[in-house]
Order: sequence, then C-alpha cells, then structure tokens
Amino acid sequence: MIIAVANQKGGVGKTTTAQAMTAGLAAQKYRVLGIDLDPQGNFSAACGAVNYNVPTVYELMKQTVDIKEAIQHMNGGYDVVPANIMLAGAEQELSQTGKEHRLKEAVSAVVGDYDFIVIDTPPSLGVLTVNAFTCATDILIPTTAGIFATAGISQLNETVTSVQKYCNPGVKIRGILFTRFNPRANISRQIRELAEQLSEYISAPIYQTYIRSGVVVEEAQANKADIFDYAGKSTVAQDYRAFIEEFLKGVDE
Repeated sequence: MIIAVANQKGGVGKTTTAQAMTAGLAAQKYRVLGIDLDPQGNFSAACGAVNYNVPTVYELMKQTVDIKEAIQHMNGGYDVVPANIMLAGAEQELSQTGKEHRLKEAVSAVVGDYDFIVIDTPPSLGVLTVNAFTCATDILIPTTAGIFATAGISQLNETVTSVQKYCNPGVKIRGILFTRFNPRANISRQIRELAEQLSEYISAPIYQTYIRSGVVVEEAQANKADIFDYAGKSTVAQDYRAFIEEFLKGVDE
C-alpha cells in the first residue's frame, strides 16, 4: 500500500502524521519506506536522515540515480528517501511529457520490498503532489479544525479527481484525520460537523481517532526524533497509536 499524506494547507500536522505512521507501522514489524517529497525536508530531519551531499528524491525525480542509492536505513527499523531545498526547483525543471509519473517509475523498482510506503507531500497542489497521487494507492488527509483547513479539502478533492481521470484511476482518499484537536472547544465540534458533510461529498470517512494538541510534536521534530521515541507516553503518541490501529483495521476490511 502506498499512502500519500496530503493537504495543500500548511500547519495541519502533515509531516508529523507521515512520520508517526512510518515509525508506528515499523514498530508493528511492517516493512516501511518513508519518502520525503517536500522541499522543506522536515520529514527527513524528523527521521534523522541525512539530506545533503547524498542522493535524494530530487535526483530520483530527475532520473539521475536509482532509488536503491537514495534509500537510507533508520534506527526505527524503517527506510527513508530524503529531500532538501533542491527539490523546490523540480516544479520548473520537470516539464516533459509524463512528468507526473516520475515518482511512480522510480518507486516501482522497490514496491515489492515494502508493506507500506508513506509519502510526505508539500503544502501545495503542484507537480510534486500530483506525482505523489499518481504513485499512491491511497491518500490520507490530515486537517485541523479550522475553517480554511477544511475548506481546502474540496480543492484537494478536485486534484484527486483529475489525477484519477488522467494518471491513476485506482487512487482513492482513504480518510480524513483531525490533528491538533481540542475536543472541548465548541468551534472544533462545529468544524467536525462541517467536515462530516464534506466527507460525504468526497466519499471518504473521517477517522474516529483524533490527534490532540501537544508541544511535544515540535520538541520531537527539533530533536530529530519520532513522537514515540521522544515522548512515548504523551497524549499525542497515544493518539497516533490509536489512529494506526484504526487505520490498519480499515485496511484489513
């Protein structure tokens, strides 16, 4: 299964979710590859991957290295293909026909080696995100309980529909995950109701599990550690464990 974690709105816990899924699935003895497709490279940093003076996803997209040269083995028992700011140039550089398929072509060489491939995408709907959707079997949308974050889901859905039509008819939105959630706030409850209507519109469920707010997320990233290693007993780590259980149940059904 290839999961693209996507939302064109920044600050919705996308990288945290991609990294928690990568580490959390690996902890359950699944073979997992994380791919950083965001030029900011935050996923790479949070995993503790080296992302300069080594082969990265940028060279992969330009087809100058093989994916096996770019894969790094992490202490958490998972693998990572890192990214850095060079990837920002890919939007302009990838102009040939078939540019949407670059990642899929690169990943095809190792897809049988992993149970899950998790792709962290940039906060935009450009060529990198379209590459992720063309490569993916499933899309996971993390969102905060903010009106603009949830409004972006319908735009995201339009991009997914376009990719289904032209590049990857099999890809689907697996579900919507609420992050940085405060269950006590009235606005959060109202937004959740709005999102439930939205989820019917895009034919994708909202996960019952939500991820509560916590400063440990930023602290873990600053310390280049996943949330489970850094603060395994925190509410955020507990929430992500519960989410992974719910996610896997949905996969098995």
